[in-house]
Amino acid sequence: MTDQTPQPGPGPIPPPGPAFLLAVLGRLIRDDVETALRPTGYTLRHLSILGHLQREPGLSYSELARRAGVTAQSAHATVRQLEQRGAVEPRNFLGRGHTAELHVTDEGRALIEAGKRAYAASDSDLGSALSSEQLATLTDLLMTALSSRRHRS
Repeated sequence: MTDQTPQPGPGPIPPPGPAFLLAVLGRLIRDDVETALRPTGYTLRHLSILGHLQREPGLSYSELARRAGVTAQSAHATVRQLEQRGAVEPRNFLGRGHTAELHVTDEGRALIEAGKRAYAASDSDLGSALSSEQLATLTDLLMTALSSRRHRS
């Protein structure tokens, strides 16, 4: 004789954690920014490298790669593309074995401004889903979490 007692189901599915939700939201925002940049012919990787160089001209390729989260080879290729398009220019080239100091040009600054507009549009989208108070709280929480992560590295 078998037991016909119904077995409890898996129960309610718990909501995903904040890291998962941030990853999903980040992917959506990344897609939006990439779409906004498409007419310029640049990508988020180009924008990232330019942003780092604007803040700190003269970074090595390996440091650029680390900060942008890409390989050194990828950073080289991206910088080469930026140079070919006139978005960065090498200065103070010291010869073999020395790194040229890379500087953002007017073309590069225009791309950075396009990126800022794309991110502002995403902020606006968030602002349409959240109240200004919620958006301010979210920003504060994300800044705290980001600061905590940076101090651990």
